[in-house]
Parts: sequence; C-alpha cells; structure tokens
Amino acid sequence: MGSTEDHAPFLVAELQTDLKTEVVSSSLLMLLSQGVQFALNFASIVALARILTPEDFGLAAMVTTIMGFMRVFSDAGLSAATVQREHITAAQVSNLFWVNLAVGGLGTALLAGSAPLLSWFYQEPRVFAITLALSPSFVLAAATVQHLALLKRHMRFRALALIQVASLSVGVGTAIVMSLYHYGYWSLVGMQLSTTLAGSLLAWYVSAWSPSLPSGNSGIRPLLGFGANLSASSLVFSLARGTDGLLIGRYVGSRGLGLYGRASALMLRPIDQLMIPVESVFVPALARVQSQPDRYRHMFLRAYRLAALVSFVFTAMLLPLSEPITLAVLGREWREAAPIFASFTLLAVYTPIASMASWLLTSQGRGREFLASTVICSVAAVLAFVIGLPAGPSGVALSFSVISLAVNLPVVITICGRVGPVGSRALWRSFFEHVPVWIAVYCVTALAQAALSGRSLVMQLSLSASLGLLAAALFTYAYGPARRTAEDAVGLIREWREKRRT
Repeated sequence: MGSTEDHAPFLVAELQTDLKTEVVSSSLLMLLSQGVQFALNFASIVALARILTPEDFGLAAMVTTIMGFMRVFSDAGLSAATVQREHITAAQVSNLFWVNLAVGGLGTALLAGSAPLLSWFYQEPRVFAITLALSPSFVLAAATVQHLALLKRHMRFRALALIQVASLSVGVGTAIVMSLYHYGYWSLVGMQLSTTLAGSLLAWYVSAWSPSLPSGNSGIRPLLGFGANLSASSLVFSLARGTDGLLIGRYVGSRGLGLYGRASALMLRPIDQLMIPVESVFVPALARVQSQPDRYRHMFLRAYRLAALVSFVFTAMLLPLSEPITLAVLGREWREAAPIFASFTLLAVYTPIASMASWLLTSQGRGREFLASTVICSVAAVLAFVIGLPAGPSGVALSFSVISLAVNLPVVITICGRVGPVGSRALWRSFFEHVPVWIAVYCVTALAQAALSGRSLVMQLSLSASLGLLAAALFTYAYGPARRTAEDAVGLIREWREKRRT
C-alpha cells in the first residue's frame, strides 16, 4: 500500500488537462440527472399529497427534523476532505472510511436512544416507533461517504448520476406502493430507508473500491482537522436550520408542520437538487486550480453570475404564481401552504448565491472561516424562527427569508470574499447587476396573474409563466449585464461542443 503505484489512483494532478471541457461535460450530465430526479420528486410530491394527509407528513417530519440536527454523523466533513485534498493516499482514504463508519454508528445509537425523549417532547406516542425505524439511516449513509467522495474526486459523474437516480427511484416507488396499501406515514419512513439502502449498495458496487484495514501513520490528522471544522459547521447549521420544524411541531402541531414541510419541499428541494450536484462538480475543479488565481476567479464568477441570473428569473415568476402552483401540485386541500410557499421564494434567492459563495471556502480549505460564517448565520436563523413563530408557519417562513437576505447574505459574502482570488466586491457586483431582471420579470408575471386570477389553474400557470419567460428573454437581451452572462454561458457550451467533436 505504500508504493507510488498504489497511491496513483488517488492523485488528481493528471486530471487538470482540459479542465474546462471536463467541468462543462460533468455539469451537463449532472443537470440531466437532476432533471430526472426532479421529475421523480415532483411525481412523488403530487401523488403522495393526494393520498396522505398533512398530519402524516408532519409525523414523519417530527423525526426527520431531529435527523437533520444529527446529519453530521453521516459525513463528518470527511467527504469534502477527500475531494479538496490535492494529493491523498489509499491508506488515508481507508482510514477515513473507518472513521466515518464509527461516527455513523454513533449517530444511529444516539437517534435510537432518543426515541422515548422525542415521543415525550412532541407528546406523540407514534414518534417512538418512527424514530427507531429511521435510526439505521446514519450508519448506512456513513458507509458510502468515501466511495462517493472518490467518485467526485475523479469526476465520475455518470456513476454518481446512476446512483442518485436509481436510489431515488427505489425510494419513490416504495413510498407510492406503501401509500396505496394504506400504510400512511410509514410510507414516508419506507421512502427514506429504501433510498438510503439502495444508494449504499449501488455506491459500493459502482465505485469498485473496498477499504483496507485501518493503518497507523497514514497522515490523516490534517484531513481530520479540516473535516472537524466542516463537521462543526454542519452541526451548527443543522441545529439552527432544524429549529423551525422543532418549534412548529411542538407549538403548532403535526398538521402545521406538514403544511410547512410540503411548502418548503416544493420550493427548496429543487434548488438543493440543482446545487448539490453542481457543487460536486465545481468544488473539485476549483480545488485543482487554486494555485492559479486568474483561472480560479474566471471559472467561479462565470458560474456565479449565471446562478444569480437564473435565480432572479425563476423566483420572480414563482412569487406571484405561488397560490396556483400550490393548488395545482398539492391539491386544493393544501391551500394553507400557499403563503408559506410564497415566503420561501425570497429564501430561494438567497440559497444558491450563499451556497456558491461558500464554495470559495471549501475549495480553498478555509475550514475555520466556514465555521465562523455558519455560526453567525445560524444564530440569525434561530432568531428569525422565534420572531416568526407567533404568526404560525407562514410567519416563520417569511421571517427566515427576510433575515437570510438582509443579514446572512452580507455575512457570507464578506467572509467568503475577505481573502482569495474572488473578493467581496466582485461577489456583490455580480449579485446586484442582475436585480433589475427580477423586477422586470416579477412585474410582468404579477400583472398577467392578476388579469387571469378568475381562470382555471392550467390557464393561469401556462399563460402567466409564458409571459414571465418572454419578459425574461427580452430583458436579458436588452440589458447588458444579463446579456453578457447569457452569452458567456452559450459560448461555453459551444466551445465544449467543438472540443467534443475534435
């Protein structure tokens, strides 16, 4: 295991040639994968919302909220440590695997042991069995962290796409079948477990990597240190981000939590589905060129500007269309979720921008600053939840969205752009130069929706969305910064296609 030949498969220097083509190819592949996953998730949301009740979703969310607090046990920050490191050995990866497995086992034991406490806290006896059933999720997920990290490191995104799509298909299929057989909230438990189990089995099979036994003096201390900072950040973020569900579940009840959870999933899950795979492509690519500041800056800002443009276009359309979208997707009995969905459109502006800015910290190995940013934003988020709670789920969503934009975004951009190739000024400029696109698209979509409010849901959505997209296209063509961003994206794809032909 100590020879150069053994270590060669874990080096990345040889992969730096033609990185631009590789990044574009991988990004397009992952976007296609996410399109399939979005369709699967959308189908599950539509189907399950019409079979299960808000209370069913709320009961499952009472436990998955706590699991969100504990998600650090699944990864422990060691996936990013493997991806970010420029050189890594086989012995180091194997040792990280065993650390992951031990931490995941601890998470499973802690969640199972908390079942009586959670049942008492929520004053809901059904939570006890749900907690026990979901507890193995941590050790199953931890057993694949390094397998998936190696696939990301070598940019084997076709394999990653296969794992993600196949495991989600298994989970969605399990949930729908169980719900049709009247298993109620157990359908959602089955979805979570079957998705995780299928993903674990596929990751081991597709990666074709097996860990060796633990070994000493492998030099993993710096990796553990980097992972510890990310783990602390993840823990703080999870504790803060799950507080909304905890408060709503305790003081509003399972129905309110079900409405809040479905509105959040309808708005934010597609963003997560998009950002997670794009991050898996860009962070390794940025890490490879961190010693080339000009190339690093150019690569990052092209993606960042495009994300800002796309975010502004779609959130500007979704805000005025929040009620017809909610009714069309979830059904008319979910009308109370519409104002929650509308509030989350503001958070949907913040999320991709802040996520991409944090890639600067991850790709540059700035773990302590990542932790500092997470702590500040998490404290602000908890305060937002407490402030909004008296107004119910919609108040929590609105308060969180406003504070995220007004407080957390400046914090993230200031810390991420403090040092390194991409400064805070460039981040702010790329953000604000696309705000006029949001204003133009929102005005057109809102006016169209107001004129069509008495029509059928299909007509409201099709005509208003079409006019909003037309406004986006025309304004992008007429407005310099947006046009340059769009032309840059098109040029990058053309360049990729030409290189693929040669």
